[in-house]
Amino acid sequence: MADLRLQRNFGIAAHIDAGKTTTTERILRYTGMIHKIGEVHDGGATTDWMEQEKERGITITSAAVSCQWQFPTVMGKADANTKKYYFNIIDTPGHVDFTVEVERSMRVLDGLIALFSAVDGVEPQSETVWRQANRYKVPRIGFVNKMDRSGADFLNVVKQVKEMLGAKAVPLQLPIGAEDDFKGVVDLITMKGVIWDMATEGMTFQNIPVPADMQEEAEFWRAQLIEAVAEYDDKLMEKFFEDPNTISEDEVHEAIRKATIDLSIVPMMCGSSFKNKGVQTALDAVCRYLPSPVDIEDTVGINPETGAEEVRKADPKAPFAALAFKIMTDPFVGRLAFFRCYSGHLDAGSYVKNMRSGKNERISRIMKMFANKQNPIDFIEAGDIGAAVGFKEIKTGDTLCDENHPIVLENMFIPEPVIAIAIEPKTQADVDKMGMAIAKLVEEDPTLRVNTDEDTGQTILRGMGELHLEIIIDRMRREFKVEVNQGAPQVAYKEAFRKSVEHREVLKKQSGGRGKFADIIFEFGPADEEWLKANEGQQFQFVNDIFGGSIPREFVPAIQKGFQTSMTSGVLANFPVENMKVRVFDGSFHAVDSDSMSFELCAKAGFREAARKASPVLLEPIMKVEVITPDQYMGDVTGDLNRRRGMLEGMDSRNNAQVIKAKVPLSEMFGYVTQLRSLSSGRATSTMEFSHYSPAPNNIAEEVIAKVKGKAKVED
Repeated sequence: MADLRLQRNFGIAAHIDAGKTTTTERILRYTGMIHKIGEVHDGGATTDWMEQEKERGITITSAAVSCQWQFPTVMGKADANTKKYYFNIIDTPGHVDFTVEVERSMRVLDGLIALFSAVDGVEPQSETVWRQANRYKVPRIGFVNKMDRSGADFLNVVKQVKEMLGAKAVPLQLPIGAEDDFKGVVDLITMKGVIWDMATEGMTFQNIPVPADMQEEAEFWRAQLIEAVAEYDDKLMEKFFEDPNTISEDEVHEAIRKATIDLSIVPMMCGSSFKNKGVQTALDAVCRYLPSPVDIEDTVGINPETGAEEVRKADPKAPFAALAFKIMTDPFVGRLAFFRCYSGHLDAGSYVKNMRSGKNERISRIMKMFANKQNPIDFIEAGDIGAAVGFKEIKTGDTLCDENHPIVLENMFIPEPVIAIAIEPKTQADVDKMGMAIAKLVEEDPTLRVNTDEDTGQTILRGMGELHLEIIIDRMRREFKVEVNQGAPQVAYKEAFRKSVEHREVLKKQSGGRGKFADIIFEFGPADEEWLKANEGQQFQFVNDIFGGSIPREFVPAIQKGFQTSMTSGVLANFPVENMKVRVFDGSFHAVDSDSMSFELCAKAGFREAARKASPVLLEPIMKVEVITPDQYMGDVTGDLNRRRGMLEGMDSRNNAQVIKAKVPLSEMFGYVTQLRSLSSGRATSTMEFSHYSPAPNNIAEEVIAKVKGKAKVED
């Protein structure tokens, strides 16, 4: 491994169609990894390797690539100070249905290039990506792409990043020209212009003086930049007040780097990836401002034996610790586990311990991934990202570590599915194949959930959206040769409780010989707000308040398990339950007849009884919808959203079009894209992403419950 300070692990994330894959393709060209630029619309992009990605022109699965970049270079040529930087880059999907791909990439990356369209600015998925980056404290650089497009406005996007994302966006460049005339940028640090040479695919560029008509504007924004970063260096602050002209370029770079890693500022740059402009300066910024594995905070985990926190430094000599963040099934090598190595050194052919399963696994081979191609390597060290073959059992989020130094690293946040479809195999030959296909797909995709409808016997697939499930069924057909019949999409409702109740449940069974006895007294209701905030992504709050041994300690896990497994099926219409709290505070047991199974069964029976008394309510998923429409269709679009039980949240104008934001129940949004096209003669566009669950109105709830119960009766 080279010097860890020259390593950069970063991702490229943005809203749909902001140009992530196009930018990745340019990076691979400029770093010499490919010799011909492949375009998304031709199905030739390196990182869009799946058949569905090529056909649809969208990214579905995040792809990892590695490359090297010489920096700094003078006029595109290396000199004595040039160092070779090593990049691991992950190109992520923009579509909200594949948001887990972004989530798991954020968990293991050290930095991010957040792309924005110069025309559309901050869009709904930009906000989602930004929240994900905040969750994992990922430093980022903003890159405003598509500066060659009509309506491009760099400074307006900078303003939106400040206002809509709450970030301190600081321009490092100003565009020279815009739309068709966009030809370069003014660098506010060197106060020079950069113009790209289109005869060489933008590979070369030349420096020019700042255009005379931009001098005043450039000086204003340079002062803003110096002021924004001056607080990160006392000397810089003094020079800023005495004579800003004495501040050196290196001092500015150093201050920007500190402020970026500290998440205090977001440096903003611009370009046009499709027209090969601005990508090299963005790569230089990655080297200059984004952190290496040694610049980020040390990784913290829990020692499973002592329960104490332990720290792992990004050091090859430290004990090995890694996080598996993605599982992929490859037709040639089998199951591939992508992992980020946080500390230590791992040789191919050696053993690691999987902390979830508790088993030691032999890593037969280690690979560096280049999209869907694997390059075998002999070992991997701290700070690097690779893939391993040889696991018998592995899941997304598993911690892999040295068996003599156990540690459990923080897992990642997995969003809940909001939509479901029923599927059944077309022929008898498809029955077994379908089970295998689903098992492999669920292993790869943690947002895909599967269960069997007890009433109909059908397999229910639950996912993040219609497109997500469509792709899954398409993959079953192509990759696993399974043909299925599918039902219409269904909303993934949930159930919750509005009030807390106390309940006593006694289980007594005597059938000759040893019987079953359990007695528990508990408080049952919604989870505490503070607990939910502190335990993001968790649904079940269990409090053990048993004193004096009224129930032996060894039976408490069985009680907890009984309540937790009951949450998969609520009392209203068998939908999963969310945000539930159980506080067990008393009970009794029998010296002979009580065992763990008795208390688990007692808890399950207690759930059914107490749930009916705790004011159960049906929850429906609410979606955040953004519609961009020409002015003349505004009334029709808002009227249609109102009919769909939408709550309008605001209107804004963007490039001669109106932007309508609303929260609408998912159940009302099926087929919306088609309806919107007909309302606006095909000129309006919409995006939709999950927002939250909310209690369904009584009439809707009654309708859904009656439908579920009616279906069950028909099946009987």
